[in-house]
Amino acid sequence: MLGNVGPIAVGPALYPKLAYDPVRDFAPVTMIASFPNILVANPGLPFKSVPELVAYAKSRPGKLNFASAGAGTSTHLAGELFKSVAGIDVVHVPYKGGAAAMTDIIAGQVAYYFGTLPSSLPLVKAGRLRALGVTSLQRSPAAPDVPTIAESGYSKFETAAWYGLMFPAGTSREIIAKINSATLVVLALPDIRERLVHEGSEPMGSTPAQFGAYIKSEIAKWSAVVKAANLKAD
Repeated sequence: MLGNVGPIAVGPALYPKLAYDPVRDFAPVTMIASFPNILVANPGLPFKSVPELVAYAKSRPGKLNFASAGAGTSTHLAGELFKSVAGIDVVHVPYKGGAAAMTDIIAGQVAYYFGTLPSSLPLVKAGRLRALGVTSLQRSPAAPDVPTIAESGYSKFETAAWYGLMFPAGTSREIIAKINSATLVVLALPDIRERLVHEGSEPMGSTPAQFGAYIKSEIAKWSAVVKAANLKAD
């Protein structure tokens, strides 16, 4: 299957009675792609960078708000992680989907949002949104002029909607190695990499062991965020 951050890393924290264990029941093969979010804000607000946003929020505790595509979504969790790392007191406003959240950001009903690159960048280029930072540790090829939040002073901040190939637990090492090698060949093809970048993702590729270690680190990270924010699945 194509496993992703939601059911593999976030699900165990939000849903304690899952019918599967993401580590025990699956065999990682390789990371395929990572989709970072981009922190965007209404351009009418007075901050133009991540440090300025944090300073603005700290000067108005509990008064600034951020949107998400819904409680427990990646956009919500990114906002909670940023809130924790930056040490700010802001209010979460959940919407029924990213389109509704984006509409109210543009209208000035909410201050900022961790949107997807494909949906956010056209609005940034049109001047309807202001880009403050991307959530990956390296700048996105799709938005090379936008700094990362990590380089803006928050080195521990990193979040992405990643995808990777996984098999059922117990699959032979020979099969996993064969599919891993074949997938890495495909991910190295220029046209495939170009298409992934065009869609706002970062082509990855990894060994099964690297992917397995990454999954465990993601489970630990998001479990801590969910616990600290006292989030529960609706």
